[in-house]
Amino acid sequence: MGVPINFLSSLSKMWGVLSLFLIPIGGGIPAGVLLARSRSIQWPVTVILYLISDIILACMLEPIILLVIKAGKRSPKFARIRDAFRESLKKTTSHYGSHLGPLALITVAFGVDPMTGRAVAAAAGHGFILGWMFAIAGDMLYFGLIMVSTLWLNNILGDGTWTTVIILVLMMVVPSLIPRFRQLSSR
Repeated sequence: MGVPINFLSSLSKMWGVLSLFLIPIGGGIPAGVLLARSRSIQWPVTVILYLISDIILACMLEPIILLVIKAGKRSPKFARIRDAFRESLKKTTSHYGSHLGPLALITVAFGVDPMTGRAVAAAAGHGFILGWMFAIAGDMLYFGLIMVSTLWLNNILGDGTWTTVIILVLMMVVPSLIPRFRQLSSR
């Protein structure tokens, strides 16, 4: 028996959404969510597609992380880059405390990105599985927030292009405003 045409059509529709989710900078989230909606892909399937994109990212990025760590042990130039990255991570995560637990690691991935979340988890001594679980959990929370915001705004505007542009601008601007609000509230 052959593969039903409907199944192949569904896979094709889902592949387009997954492809957008694989864009590493995050711009693919609102576009992927709206594409899934336009292709009548239900939200639970959209969430699973995003999870699959995170797992693919983990499998592609982990060897790079391991190579950089190994190169940092052999090359003075890479060692300086590794040390600079380590210092940057200390500054980024200093308000979480010196011993990062699971919630703090998930928060890092939510607030920055899953790659940084994994790097911080590795620095905290977590291996591949647990480190990526924390990073992906944070990224999935971020995805949920962006997905709901995108669908809500699109319902108001009715225009996918403007929805995507506005969500992308907010994704870039809001994180840079948070430290400013913290400074103002601590005064």
